[in-house]
Amino acid sequence: MSRDIRISHVRITPVAFRDGPLLNAAGIHEPWALRAILEVETSDGRIGLAETYGDAPMLAVLEQARPHVVGLSPFALNLMEERLKAAIRPVPGAVEYTLAPGSHAAKNAAKAISAFEVAMLDLQGQAVGAPVVDLLGGAVRSEVAYSAYLFFKYAEHHGRPYEPDAWGEGISPQQVVAQARRMIALYGFQSIKLKGGVFEPRHEIACIRALSEAFRGMPLRLDPNANWSVATSKRAAEELDDLLEYYEDPCPGLDGMAELARHTRLPLATNMVVTTMEEFRRNVEKKAVKVILSDHHYWGGLRATRQLARMCALWELGMSMHSNSHLGISLVAMTHVAAAIPNLSYACDTHYPWQDEDIVRGGRIAFKDGAVAVPTRPGLGVELDRQALAKLHDQYLACGIRNRDDRRQMQKYDPSFTGATPRY
Repeated sequence: MSRDIRISHVRITPVAFRDGPLLNAAGIHEPWALRAILEVETSDGRIGLAETYGDAPMLAVLEQARPHVVGLSPFALNLMEERLKAAIRPVPGAVEYTLAPGSHAAKNAAKAISAFEVAMLDLQGQAVGAPVVDLLGGAVRSEVAYSAYLFFKYAEHHGRPYEPDAWGEGISPQQVVAQARRMIALYGFQSIKLKGGVFEPRHEIACIRALSEAFRGMPLRLDPNANWSVATSKRAAEELDDLLEYYEDPCPGLDGMAELARHTRLPLATNMVVTTMEEFRRNVEKKAVKVILSDHHYWGGLRATRQLARMCALWELGMSMHSNSHLGISLVAMTHVAAAIPNLSYACDTHYPWQDEDIVRGGRIAFKDGAVAVPTRPGLGVELDRQALAKLHDQYLACGIRNRDDRRQMQKYDPSFTGATPRY
C-alpha cells in the first residue's frame, strides 16, 4: 500500500441479533442486542472491518467521526485519534449504566477512536501481509484462553419474540451447574465466571459452592456488578475467600473497593472503577483493585490496551478482558490484542457462546479447549458474510430497539423493579 492510498469511504451498518434473557444488576437483556459494523474502504479497494456498540447515540457518534477519517492514510492512527478527540461532541439520549462503562457518554471519543483504529489496523495488516497481532508487537501466545461466562436467566423472553434458546432456565444452583456443564462441553472452557448481583448474596454464594463441588480445582469468579454494599461484600468474602480466583466488582466505587480490599484475601477485579488512566492512578494510591479487566471498545483501542497492559506490569497488577454481547469481529480483535500482551494473567471474558448468529464469512469463530487460535491471515483475518450482514441489518430495522435498556425490560416482568444499587 503506497503512501498516496487514502480512506475513501466509511460504511456503518447497524445490526441486531438474538440475545438471551440474561439477568444482571441492571435488569435483564432485551431480546435483541445491537452492534454497529464498520467497513473502512481505501482508494485501492481494500476494506478494513471493525465492530462496536450499535445504540442510537453511538451511531450518531460514528457519524460525527466519519468525515474526519475519510481522506486519511490507513497508517495515520495518531492523526485520526487527535481529529476524533477534537470532533466528538455530546449526543443526547444515551441510557447510561454504572455497571457498563461502554454506555457512558464521557467515553464517546474513546469508543469512536477504538472502532476506527481496529479497521485501520485491519487495513494495515492487509497492506503489509501481516496479522494485526504483529502490528501490536507480535504474538506471545498462539491461542487466547476465554472463560465460561454464566448468567442467571429466564427460560424465555417476555412476549416470546422468538423461540426460546436451548439453554433453558438458570436460577437454582443445580441449573447453574447444568449451564456450566453444557457450556464447557461445547467450548472446552477451563475457568468459570458467574454474573451475580441478581439475587440475595446467600443464593449466589450457594451457586458458587455448587460450581466448586461440580468442577473441583477449576478457577471460579463472581461478579455482583457493584450491587452489594461494602458491608455485604465483606461478609460474603468470608465465605468466598477459599472459593474464588478473584472477586469482581462486588461493591460500588473505588473507595468501597479499597475498604473491601483490607478485609479479604481475594484479589479484587474490576471493569467498573478503573476505566481511565486517572482512575488507574487513584487505584494504585488506594491499593484497591489487583486485577484490571480491560475492554478495547471503551479504553480507546488495541494500542491503548497495550499501554494499559504495560502499566499493569509496572504496578504488578493482574490483567484480563471484559466483554459484552458481541459478534465475531470483536472476538477476533480481542484475540489479537490479548495475544500481544505478555502479562495477560487470566482467561478473558466473552459473551460469544450466548450468541448464535454472526456476520463473519465461514461461520462462527471456533473454540478449542476454551481458547481461540490467533489468526495468522493478514489484518484481522476475517471477512464479512454479506448475506448474514443483510439479515442482521433487517433484524435491526424490524426489532424497534434503538437504546439498550435492561431496567425497562425487567419492568415487563416486575413493574416494581427500580434498578437502584446497591440492593443487597
